Amino acid sequence: MDVYKRIQLELRNRTPSDVKELVLDNCRSNEGKIEGLTDEFEELEFLSTISVGLTSVANLPKLNKLKQLELSDNRISGGLEVLAEKCPNLTHLNLSGNKIEDLSTIEPLKMLENLKWLDLFDCEVTNLNDYRENVFTLLPQLTYLDGYDRDNKEAPDSNAEYLE
Repeated sequence: MDVYKRIQLELRNRTPSDVKELVLDNCRSNEGKIEGLTDEFEELEFLSTISVGLTSVANLPKLNKLKQLELSDNRISGGLEVLAEKCPNLTHLNLSGNKIEDLSTIEPLKMLENLKWLDLFDCEVTNLNDYRENVFTLLPQLTYLDGYDRDNKEAPDSNAEYLE
């Protein structure tokens, strides 16, 4: 199913501004764009686009209330600076399984002042020497990286915190 059809299914009997959670996992994006996802989704707090073929987040609409963004298993390799403009209130960001190779790619995330959770599992950047220490230094606002805090203590279930 393509993304546009999934969004239309999600909207039956609702308007975009009624939707707080949207799960588009495993749908096909159109050349890396999420057709039908517009800034009319102004109340959206949770968006999941796992394995939809995204190569960029540049085409995301402005989603001021978005707190949790799931982008795992796509082909994103950069361009994360647009997240601060389009999703300024993100607290949880999952980029696992993308093509993120170095720290400079995630550096723009420091502009996301509310970002507490970041997942980069299965990204090449995790193979760098002192990866965890460097990410926590680069992004001082983070509480959890790949499910663990600075002291290597496991995070509570991230969905539980999101739902509070």
